[in-house]
Amino acid sequence: MKISREEVLRVTELAHLELSPEEVETYRGQLEEILTYIAKLEELDVTNVEPMAQVLQPAAQPNAEMRDDTPRSCDVAEPILAQAPEAKKPFFRVPKVIER
Repeated sequence: MKISREEVLRVTELAHLELSPEEVETYRGQLEEILTYIAKLEELDVTNVEPMAQVLQPAAQPNAEMRDDTPRSCDVAEPILAQAPEAKKPFFRVPKVIER
Protein backbone atom coordinates (compact mmCIF):
# COMPACT_ATOMS: atom_id res chain seq x y z
CA MET A 1 0.00 0.00 0.00
CA LYS A 2 1.43 3.35 -0.99
CA ILE A 3 1.69 6.12 1.56
CA SER A 4 2.53 9.65 0.54
CA ARG A 5 5.03 12.05 2.04
CA GLU A 6 2.11 14.35 2.93
CA GLU A 7 0.43 11.55 4.92
CA VAL A 8 3.63 11.00 6.90
CA LEU A 9 3.88 14.74 7.55
CA ARG A 10 0.27 14.75 8.78
CA VAL A 11 1.02 11.90 11.20
CA THR A 12 4.13 13.67 12.47
CA GLU A 13 2.07 16.81 13.01
CA LEU A 14 -0.56 14.90 14.99
CA ALA A 15 2.16 13.23 17.08
CA HIS A 16 4.04 16.52 17.60
CA LEU A 17 7.18 15.06 16.02
CA GLU A 18 9.86 17.00 14.24
CA LEU A 19 11.59 14.93 11.57
CA SER A 20 14.30 15.76 9.09
CA PRO A 21 13.49 15.23 5.39
CA GLU A 22 15.58 12.04 5.46
CA GLU A 23 13.66 10.72 8.48
CA VAL A 24 10.35 11.49 6.76
CA GLU A 25 11.42 9.37 3.81
CA THR A 26 12.69 6.57 6.08
CA TYR A 27 9.41 6.45 8.01
CA ARG A 28 7.38 6.70 4.80
CA GLY A 29 9.11 3.56 3.54
CA GLN A 30 8.67 1.74 6.85
CA LEU A 31 4.98 2.64 7.13
CA GLU A 32 4.47 1.53 3.55
CA GLU A 33 6.02 -1.86 4.35
CA ILE A 34 3.84 -2.25 7.45
CA LEU A 35 0.64 -1.38 5.57
CA THR A 36 1.59 -3.74 2.71
CA TYR A 37 2.07 -6.56 5.24
CA ILE A 38 -1.28 -5.80 6.89
CA ALA A 39 -2.97 -5.90 3.47
CA LYS A 40 -1.34 -9.29 2.91
CA LEU A 41 -2.71 -10.54 6.27
CA GLU A 42 -6.20 -9.35 5.32
CA GLU A 43 -6.15 -11.89 2.46
CA LEU A 44 -6.14 -14.79 4.93
CA ASP A 45 -9.35 -16.77 5.40
CA VAL A 46 -10.10 -16.69 9.12
CA THR A 47 -13.76 -17.70 8.97
CA ASN A 48 -13.13 -20.95 10.90
CA VAL A 49 -10.67 -19.50 13.41
CA GLU A 50 -12.04 -19.26 16.94
CA PRO A 51 -11.34 -16.02 18.82
CA MET A 52 -8.86 -16.50 21.65
CA ALA A 53 -10.02 -15.98 25.21
CA GLN A 54 -6.48 -15.77 26.59
CA VAL A 55 -2.92 -15.85 25.41
CA LEU A 56 -1.18 -19.17 25.02
CA GLN A 57 1.49 -20.40 27.37
CA PRO A 58 4.92 -19.34 26.16
CA ALA A 59 6.69 -22.08 24.21
CA ALA A 60 9.77 -21.67 26.43
CA GLN A 61 7.71 -22.56 29.55
CA PRO A 62 4.98 -24.98 28.45
CA ASN A 63 4.40 -26.31 32.00
CA ALA A 64 4.69 -23.03 33.88
CA GLU A 65 2.15 -22.63 36.64
CA MET A 66 -0.05 -19.58 36.48
CA ARG A 67 -0.93 -17.84 39.73
CA ASP A 68 -4.53 -17.56 40.86
CA ASP A 69 -6.26 -14.40 39.77
CA THR A 70 -7.25 -13.10 43.18
CA PRO A 71 -7.99 -9.46 43.98
CA ARG A 72 -5.61 -7.71 46.34
CA SER A 73 -5.31 -4.19 47.62
CA CYS A 74 -3.09 -1.72 45.89
CA ASP A 75 -2.46 1.04 48.39
CA VAL A 76 0.34 2.88 46.63
CA ALA A 77 -1.37 6.26 46.18
CA GLU A 78 -0.45 7.69 49.59
CA PRO A 79 3.34 7.11 49.38
CA ILE A 80 3.49 8.26 45.77
CA LEU A 81 1.46 11.41 46.38
CA ALA A 82 3.66 12.18 49.39
CA GLN A 83 6.64 12.44 47.02
CA ALA A 84 4.90 14.76 44.55
CA PRO A 85 5.84 18.45 44.66
CA GLU A 86 2.21 19.51 44.19
CA ALA A 87 -0.49 17.03 45.06
CA LYS A 88 -4.06 17.35 46.21
CA LYS A 89 -5.47 13.94 47.04
CA PRO A 90 -6.09 11.95 44.93
CA PHE A 91 -4.52 14.00 42.12
CA PHE A 92 -1.12 15.23 40.95
CA ARG A 93 -0.87 18.82 39.83
CA VAL A 94 1.12 19.05 36.61
CA PRO A 95 2.01 21.89 34.27
CA LYS A 96 -0.09 22.46 31.18
CA VAL A 97 1.43 20.60 28.24
CA ILE A 98 -0.97 21.38 25.41
CA GLU A 99 0.50 24.14 23.31
CA ARG A 100 -1.34 23.78 20.01
